[in-house]
Amino acid sequence: MEKKRGEARSRDRGLATRRRLIEATARLCEERPGVEVSVAEIAKAAGVFPNQVTYHFGSKDSLLVHAAFLGLLHDARRIERIGRQAADAAAFRRNIARAVLAMPSLPSVARALAAGIAKPELAPVVDQHLRLLFRQSERFVGRLADSRGWKADRPLGVEVRTFWSTALGAVLLVRAGAHGTNADLDLAGALTIHDARATAEPE
Repeated sequence: MEKKRGEARSRDRGLATRRRLIEATARLCEERPGVEVSVAEIAKAAGVFPNQVTYHFGSKDSLLVHAAFLGLLHDARRIERIGRQAADAAAFRRNIARAVLAMPSLPSVARALAAGIAKPELAPVVDQHLRLLFRQSERFVGRLADSRGWKADRPLGVEVRTFWSTALGAVLLVRAGAHGTNADLDLAGALTIHDARATAEPE
């Protein structure tokens, strides 16, 4: 029994350390966008030893992926608040698109996606976080659409995947050197959410 309690305490300490490392890394990346942070800086910010990074995550790149998506999920929750304030479906599409393109986490997520391409061992980590993002977004859009009487022209799972793929793809293009601005992208057009009453047959 004592052995099991000791294992549980050790497991809890390990989870707490992982959480501190992810949160500290996400904070550093948000404070210093585009700047490479070192393992030593991350460890200091999290209050742990540098070797804890490799012990818990295997590599700094893996930790950066976790931290990037933590920032994205936090941003997504703020986006949801903006979405709930929309007066109608058209405003929802516009406001969501504008807010997503301005999210501070997008550059870090673009780096995480690039890491998943360059390093196959990170692909499952990226996939895990993307699935979580898609599920969270689908739940949000589904509940909001049900409460407002809105409809989509395709299944909500396809809706949110198409939207996020468009947004993240745009950021990857910019990082790859493509010229252009947010004005060149019709991200709102990637959403088919509409007011069902607007398409109803006239009486």
